Amino acid sequence: MTVLSDRERERYKRQTMLFGEEGQERLKKAHIFVAGAGGLGSPVSIYLAVAGVGTLTVVDKDVVDQSNLNRQILHSQADIGKKKVASAEEKLTALNPDIHVNIIDTTIDESNAARLVGGADGIVDAMDNYPTRYLLNDIALEKKIPLFHGAIRGFYGQATTIIPGKTACLRCVFPCAPPKEVFPVIGATPGVIGTIQANEVIRYLLGNGDLLANRLLIWDGMCSRTEEIAVARNPRCPACGNETSGKDTRKEGA
Repeated sequence: MTVLSDRERERYKRQTMLFGEEGQERLKKAHIFVAGAGGLGSPVSIYLAVAGVGTLTVVDKDVVDQSNLNRQILHSQADIGKKKVASAEEKLTALNPDIHVNIIDTTIDESNAARLVGGADGIVDAMDNYPTRYLLNDIALEKKIPLFHGAIRGFYGQATTIIPGKTACLRCVFPCAPPKEVFPVIGATPGVIGTIQANEVIRYLLGNGDLLANRLLIWDGMCSRTEEIAVARNPRCPACGNETSGKDTRKEGA
């Protein structure tokens, strides 16, 4: 049985007013896989860490560069030249020493993706390329765990939550990948989308509220407006067409 320490009770008392110690213990027992420690991975991992999600596995291969610093808020000037996962571990552990941060310095590919995700309760897509996103989608379907998708470009972003067997998967929503490019971005955009992704993860683990299931949220930062597009499973989807059921740890009736 997971028991909160006195320090944790004090740290989380404002949020346990919302969902009680039982909910906080659910967060403490959870393991979330965060693919990427960049623009989206920064706010996602920060907010999951301070919320008390017990184990975060953060995977990234890159090194902190000067051009990252307008948006990748896990990293600072002093981190230039440092591995992003090392910088992430340092910052996240400082933010919350009561969680476990597991860092993996590697490129996610077909040979290692399933092993890297392991027994995680969910996957956060904080990547910047669709081939890896599709791979994470396939692993989520295989393991029957949720995929929390986010993507950004400039002042615009999108997010959706994929529950295998229950919602459209990433290939249903985006059958074809957009062209690979170095895209412009303002730092606030991944802040908005990453925070939405973190909120989805937390509510999924708690079993509270309505997830972005079969809903693609679109953020327009140029006019501070959100819209939603309803999405549906494609019965002929090459990824999920034969999926019939998925793992869902949400509370009964949630």
